[in-house]
Amino acid sequence: MTDPHTDYNKICQAVARSLTTVQERIAVAAEHAGRRSSEVTLIAVSKTFPAAAVHAAILAGQRDFGENRVEEAIGKIGEIAMTDAVRWHLIGHVQSRKVKEAIGLFDLIHSIDSAKLAAAFSQRMASPIATRHPEQFLLECNVSGEESKSGFALAGWEHNEVVRDAFLRDVEQIAQLPHVRLRGLMTIAPIVEHPNQARPVFASLYALRELLRQRFPDIAWDHLSMGMSDDFEAAIVEGATLVRLGRAIFGERHYG
Repeated sequence: MTDPHTDYNKICQAVARSLTTVQERIAVAAEHAGRRSSEVTLIAVSKTFPAAAVHAAILAGQRDFGENRVEEAIGKIGEIAMTDAVRWHLIGHVQSRKVKEAIGLFDLIHSIDSAKLAAAFSQRMASPIATRHPEQFLLECNVSGEESKSGFALAGWEHNEVVRDAFLRDVEQIAQLPHVRLRGLMTIAPIVEHPNQARPVFASLYALRELLRQRFPDIAWDHLSMGMSDDFEAAIVEGATLVRLGRAIFGERHYG
């Protein structure tokens, strides 16, 4: 019969080793880019993994965790006793019907992909029962043009004035919402054979953020959430401040 304590100890050891390796790789990538590793926050993407894996990562010093689905996050956050010590990120698409449940649950929501969704959050936050003001968001931007990706449609924005101006109008509308605080941008790069092939996508997001800083100087635009297990080092070279890693920390996912 397997000892559950032995299994848990093995999980803790494996997660701790993976976190050490990832942090070392982040430090090397940052150094190569002339940056400080402290400029990059590692988000451990815990979707599909049990609360025990999150707890193991917390014990190893990890503080930022990402979830894709509101309903899974609710259960997992409830199981973690040290919620005050960690920060939770919602990195997956948010359905309008899940807005109410998401409010107050996450420190940062990475996946605002329309002015309509931002307005839904702001409207819900105006409710007397809302407890946190304002919600903090990143705008998800599909700069690669992949049809399977969510986000504001921004392929070719650098050269397409119609696309660019439409997005700027959306940002202006979102920026005026009373219960929304914009913090930056997020993107997901295509799957590529070599990580460096994703660099143009990351560079495009960086350039878009610089444009927004010029057009909307009253917004901080602190963050670029980009880079995952296969390409985070390339993202760091192009200016990522938040990298979202799951498999590199917790291992392969097994979808039942």
